[in-house]
Amino acid sequence: MKPTFAEDLRRAAECIRGAKSVLIASHINPDGDTIGSLLALGQGLERLEKDVIMVSQDGVPEQYRNLPAADRVVTHYPKGRDLAIAVDCGAVELLGSSQEAFRLSKKRLQIDHHEVGNYFGDLLLIDSTLPAVGECIFHLLKTLGVDVDLKIAKCLLTSIVVETGSFTLPNVTEHTFQICSELLTKGINFSEFVQEIYWRKDPTAWGLFGLSLSGVVLHCGGKLAWPVLRQEDFRDMDGKVSDVDDVTDAIRTIDGVWVSVFFRELKDGHYRVSLRSKGPVNVARIAEKFGGGGHWDAAGCKLPPRERVIEVLLAEVAAVLNNSSG
Repeated sequence: MKPTFAEDLRRAAECIRGAKSVLIASHINPDGDTIGSLLALGQGLERLEKDVIMVSQDGVPEQYRNLPAADRVVTHYPKGRDLAIAVDCGAVELLGSSQEAFRLSKKRLQIDHHEVGNYFGDLLLIDSTLPAVGECIFHLLKTLGVDVDLKIAKCLLTSIVVETGSFTLPNVTEHTFQICSELLTKGINFSEFVQEIYWRKDPTAWGLFGLSLSGVVLHCGGKLAWPVLRQEDFRDMDGKVSDVDDVTDAIRTIDGVWVSVFFRELKDGHYRVSLRSKGPVNVARIAEKFGGGGHWDAAGCKLPPRERVIEVLLAEVAAVLNNSSG
């Protein structure tokens, strides 16, 4: 019989209590969920007097750099530790530069909430019903007896608000709001918090955002929408791939669109692909066929720099849409 989430929490807490040195790693191209979870767990384990190293191969995105302890995140750590923890990471490859340290550590814990992924930890704490990994970290810290203070609360709230699209996605529950309510009692000014996380976008990011939307193509009777940004677009505007992380969600809001797909060409010629859905299409299953994963309504993968690779993925999405609507 599969262990319950409560049993997994107890096992994870026991494993953490037995470790003196801990490495916590985010996934590559980090978003608010993985960064918020990384920082909250790191600070929480320091309250238990653990020697904590926090790793993110690509650093901390600008909009999250004012979060508590963000300045202590390192981009590489080659050594093993008593315990390595991966947060919000559905495949070991997504750990990037921290894969080696993860492998060399004595024990490995994977904390995640993706429906589709490759399990790689010796110990798993995974619940796909949770809207954000931050919610899982909240329960873990409670199990460990860690007091969630203002600093930890800000990081947890970042995870939950960003991953739920400001509480707009289907897996948000009354428990999500209960947790956020408790976090707000720690002294967070929610208006200022949201401005810091959401209402900041520099002119370059806005320019790339507009360019992305101007290139949207509609297919399947308007049910499928996608744009492509090439490296030359990023170079011309002196922008970064992360500047347009929210484009896929914006495209999904187009009336009649069931699936939005966003292709971003990376410097090595690969494509970073983000998929979003509303309605009956499980984009995690589509991403899985291309080596990725995620959730029913939000997923991603990476495509190789081969001819017509974009057309192949779009054909797969179109086939699923045609079956769903037929």
